[in-house]
Amino acid sequence: ANAIDLRGARRDEVEAPLLEFLDQAFRAGQRNVWVIHGVGTGAVRAECRELLERVPYVETFRAGDRHEGGDGATIAWLADRD
Repeated sequence: ANAIDLRGARRDEVEAPLLEFLDQAFRAGQRNVWVIHGVGTGAVRAECRELLERVPYVETFRAGDRHEGGDGATIAWLADRD
């Protein structure tokens, strides 16, 4: 799967599942993934994006476009494994 749904999680609950998801996606050779975090207060979104900044094989990421979930989703591009 190239998406993880973290809606309903608290800020302190997203690090472990998000990092595990990213590791699996990277090992599987996926080039882009969706992080669905919802809008809410913005705390989970902020935590997700801070984590994405620190993962060395995340090349770039952006908020979803309107038809992609808007600011309730973040789309990340992963480096090629080779």
